[in-house]
Amino acid sequence: MQAASAKEVGSEAQQPGGPTEDENLDDELKHTLKQQVLEITTKVEEMERQVSEVARMRTSLRKTKALSNKASVTLKDREKDKAGVNKKHQQLEASRRDAARTKRMTELMRQLGTVLRQITQHKWAWPFMEPVDVQGLGLHDYFDIIKKPMDLGTIRDRMDAKDGTGYKHIQEICDDVRLVFSNAMAYNQDGTDVHVMAKTLSEKFEEKWKTVLEPKLQEEETKRKQEEREANAKEAAALHAAEEAAAEKLAADVGRQLEELDRQLEELKQKATPKCRVMSIEEKRQLGHSLGRLPADNLQRVIQIIAQKNPGFNASADEVEVDIDAQEPATLWRLHRYVQSVTNFKARAVAMGSSPASNKRGAQTTAEKLGAKRGRKVSSP
Repeated sequence: MQAASAKEVGSEAQQPGGPTEDENLDDELKHTLKQQVLEITTKVEEMERQVSEVARMRTSLRKTKALSNKASVTLKDREKDKAGVNKKHQQLEASRRDAARTKRMTELMRQLGTVLRQITQHKWAWPFMEPVDVQGLGLHDYFDIIKKPMDLGTIRDRMDAKDGTGYKHIQEICDDVRLVFSNAMAYNQDGTDVHVMAKTLSEKFEEKWKTVLEPKLQEEETKRKQEEREANAKEAAALHAAEEAAAEKLAADVGRQLEELDRQLEELKQKATPKCRVMSIEEKRQLGHSLGRLPADNLQRVIQIIAQKNPGFNASADEVEVDIDAQEPATLWRLHRYVQSVTNFKARAVAMGSSPASNKRGAQTTAEKLGAKRGRKVSSP
C-alpha cells in the first residue's frame, strides 16, 4: 500500500500543476548547497596541499639550521638578511674574495720567482736550465727511465706565459721544480757530478720552500677554507631566509583562505537558515491539524520526509505517531511545504473541474483510510 501511495503521489505531481512546490524548493536548495559545498571542498583540498607544503618547508628549514649549527658558523641576523635579500650582492662578494685571493697568490708567485732566481743563479744550475739533449748526448735509454722530463727554463717560461697555459697554483710550480731534480738524480748515479749538483740544488730549494713559502701557502689555504665555509654559511642562510619567507607567505595565504572559507561557510549557513526557521507553537498546531486531514494516499511522502532526518522513526508500526515537537525545524518546514503543495494541487484540480479524490470515500483522511486497510493510524500529540 505504501509503494502504491508513493506512485499515486508521484503521478499527482506530474498532473497539470507540475512538480510540487515542496520538491522544487528542495531540489533548488539542494543543488545550490551541493555546488557550494563542492566548491568549498575543492578549496579545502587545495589548502591541505598548501599546508603539506608549509610542513615540508618547515622540515627543510630545521634541517638547514641543524647543518649550520654543525658547521659551527654563526652569522648575525643582519648578515643573513643581506644574504637573502640580494643575490647580486652575494656574487659581488664572491668576486671580491676571488680578487683578493688572486692578489695574495700573485704575491706568493712573486716570492717563489725570487727563490727560483736564486736557484737558477747558482753556479751548478746550468745543467738544469734547458731540456736534456737526449740525441746529442746519446742518451738512448733516457725516456725509458724518465717518463716526464722537466727543466728550470721550461718552468720559467710557463710562469711568464700570458696565453692561459701558465701555472694555476703555486703548488704546481713546486712540483715541477722537484721533478727537475728528482729526474736528474734518478737517471744519474749517486756520486756523479750531475747527481750531486741536483741533490745540492734540491736541498737549497726545499729549505727556501719550508721557511719562506710553505707557511704562507698553508696560511692561504686556511684562509681559503674559512672563506668557503663563510660563503657556504651565507648561501645556506640565504636559502633558509628565502624558504622561511616563502613558508610565511604560504602560511599567510592559507590563513587568508581560511578566513574566506569561514565567510563562505557563514554565507552558506545564512542561506540554509531561513528555510529552517523555528516554527511557532501556533504554526506547529496548524501543521499537526493539516497532517491529520491529509488524504491517506499522501502518507508515504509524509513518512519519507520524517524518516530522512530521523533514522529511528518507526514507519512500519501499526500506529504512526508524529510528535511535532520532536522534529527538527527543517523537517517541519518540509512537511509544511508538502501540505501546502497538496492543498494547492487540490485547489487547482477543483478549479479545473476534476476532483483529485477519485476514491469512493473522497474525503477520507489518512487516519481513517489506514484504519480501514491495516488498522494503522497517524496522530499528532
